[in-house]
Amino acid sequence: MVCMAMALCVSCKKDNAEPSGGGTGGGGNTGGGGTGNHAYVDLGLPSGLLWATCNVGADSPEDYGDYFAWGETETKDDYDWSTYKWCNGSGDNLTKYNIYSNYGTVDNKTVLDLEDDAANVSWGGGWRTPTSAEWQELYDNTYNVWTTVGNVAGRKFISLKEADKFIFLPAAGRRHGTSLNGAGSDGLYWSSSLYSSFPYGAYYVYFDSSDVFPRDSNYRDYGFTVRPVR
Repeated sequence: MVCMAMALCVSCKKDNAEPSGGGTGGGGNTGGGGTGNHAYVDLGLPSGLLWATCNVGADSPEDYGDYFAWGETETKDDYDWSTYKWCNGSGDNLTKYNIYSNYGTVDNKTVLDLEDDAANVSWGGGWRTPTSAEWQELYDNTYNVWTTVGNVAGRKFISLKEADKFIFLPAAGRRHGTSLNGAGSDGLYWSSSLYSSFPYGAYYVYFDSSDVFPRDSNYRDYGFTVRPVR
């Protein structure tokens, strides 16, 4: 398994949310809208998927927000197999999201149920964590650049159709054990897709100042940030 500068003065929430079809205001720029009191941007992707302007737990696009183990919906102090919800103490004794009997209980689930999706549980209203394929779609159909927003480093993903439509993903790092590592230099965002070859892992997107890897994988007990879609 593979292991691992434009100022935005905008809130992640909209006081007067527009219909879910989008609009001309809000979002991370001038080409978004709001639904469920959360701002989004229509980047003109082939699927029509709408990307939120902020992470779960964040109040602005540059805020890191909260960190979640894959399939968990609450933050915690220690991110480890010993505290992971869907195993009995280790990654080879899984209790949910597993396709191989030598890794624990088999249920053949490969995508997060909504009740285990931090984006859906936190925001509701049809919001969810993007699949690995949806992260790939974002990467394939936008232009991305390393930049800073409010002195926070991260990557901006810009629509290929309208350059004033974009989202900013802060490089929030990751949590493992009780430590936060890579904040300001590494971005790690969960997908909702299990890494089927080794089900103790899940797909995520990784980026730094040099590159983006839209379909990487890592251990499910790590704490990564979540960017909702709908």
